[in-house]
Amino acid sequence: MRLLLYTGKGGVGKTTTAAATAALAARRGLRTLVLSADPAHSLGDVFSERLSATPRTLAPGLDAFEVDARHVVEQHWGQVRAYLVELLRYQGLDDIVAEELALLPGAEELSTLVCVEDWAKSGDYDLIVVDCAPTGSTLRLLALPEVAHGGLKWLLRMQKAAARIVEPLARGVVDAPLPSSAIFAEVDRLFYSTLQEIRRRLLSKETSVRLVLTPETMVIEEARRTLTDLCLFQLGGDAVVLNRMLPEEALAEDFFREWGEVQDARHQEVRQSFSPMACLVAELREDEVRGIDALADHGETIFGSSDPAGRLGESRRMLFEREKGVARVRVPLPGLGADTVDVSRIEDELFVGIGSSGRRQKIVLPLGFARLEVSHVSYRGDELVISFAEADAPRTRVGSVLGAPPV
Repeated sequence: MRLLLYTGKGGVGKTTTAAATAALAARRGLRTLVLSADPAHSLGDVFSERLSATPRTLAPGLDAFEVDARHVVEQHWGQVRAYLVELLRYQGLDDIVAEELALLPGAEELSTLVCVEDWAKSGDYDLIVVDCAPTGSTLRLLALPEVAHGGLKWLLRMQKAAARIVEPLARGVVDAPLPSSAIFAEVDRLFYSTLQEIRRRLLSKETSVRLVLTPETMVIEEARRTLTDLCLFQLGGDAVVLNRMLPEEALAEDFFREWGEVQDARHQEVRQSFSPMACLVAELREDEVRGIDALADHGETIFGSSDPAGRLGESRRMLFEREKGVARVRVPLPGLGADTVDVSRIEDELFVGIGSSGRRQKIVLPLGFARLEVSHVSYRGDELVISFAEADAPRTRVGSVLGAPPV
């Protein structure tokens, strides 16, 4: 089962591109589901159809829906939400306000991931296309399984252990509602089972992120930063879609000739910056692309004879290597500029963080590296290179901090 996630800066045409991919895939015989993960849903507008929280068949082989966070939370974590509502009511909030505030933090992002995983496991589709929110929200969406799995599990264990001791005593003297064992069981299922499955799905080679951008400097720069974060979390990308390019006939006119030169330069810049990912081009259309047939035709112009569900390229992945007695970890982090990169080592784990974004990734070292010590950290060729050397005795230490421009 192939999973494609489309994202980009707001207004670049990611929803149209995602819908066009799904419509073309269905036209070519793939059982396709396209869903909107953007809280400001516009997928139904693009298809000129009214969509809801359950899949609706729009054409042979093509289903679509828009994620409703409240519906998913109620379906999967109803006991947790009911407890939060009860707790908020105890604090004196009005019932309606309590219902609104009881939507769990990150529930919209989490709801999308749960929906994707549920439908991916169903076996009903060959391809699932996700129209993600603009890049900032998408990064929170894609990083959520890693962050939750790495950090919240310890907190939950402590809370659960404390509840076993405190709850029987507290119930007799405290009026406030206390979480029951059933609630902890539901939370355990979410963070230990569901999120681990989602994490495996996102890191699978069957999953690709595609970036949609336009030939504008600010848009290209944001896409570069997005690619850096995707590489940090080891999320694979296979293509960028350069949208709203002026067609050749327009560039032949004097008025557009100078813009054509700028556009060509930025086209080459995108190809170089995002290589070895494929760079697809979508021309500026005379009018909005709406409706299934128009979207499928638009998909034909983007993909040509290529398979819209295929692996069109490949973003670079982390590499462990040994060469002439030196062990290295190469982490692709393109386009960092002068950002600060923090590298710390705790036992058999490395922690890599990017200063400007505040994002941090844990890298579990293989056995052969876990016995070594970090000896040098450098950034060159769009890669963070962490070198290791033999240590006299194993010890826990903080590694290097690279705060200078690339060398």
